[in-house]
Amino acid sequence: MDEKKRKEQLRTMFSKVVDPLGYKFSPDEELVEFLLEQEVNIEKEKGSPFCPCQGLTDEREHDMKLVCPCIPFHREHYDAMKRCWCGLYVHKDVEDPDSLMQISFKEFLESKNKS
Repeated sequence: MDEKKRKEQLRTMFSKVVDPLGYKFSPDEELVEFLLEQEVNIEKEKGSPFCPCQGLTDEREHDMKLVCPCIPFHREHYDAMKRCWCGLYVHKDVEDPDSLMQISFKEFLESKNKS
């Protein structure tokens, strides 16, 4: 299957997953196209469209939490940032994804513990 067709298939599949979670694809179409291209390449190599921005460990249980869209496995953290780690998805109310900050998981846990 060619890359363009596979990217469109992933876009359609992923939309059905992230929409009910309150997310959408980033309005930065250049970023979306780049990340989907990376996922197609990773899928060819690894067999699944893993998040291109998070390191795989070759530990199946850990790595399966990085198959895109990984929002369900990192929901609280991503909700706090209003985006997923790589920025492919943002909350539906986000119009300017460049204004969003990444928060490390450690910082997220620290802020959560202060609440």
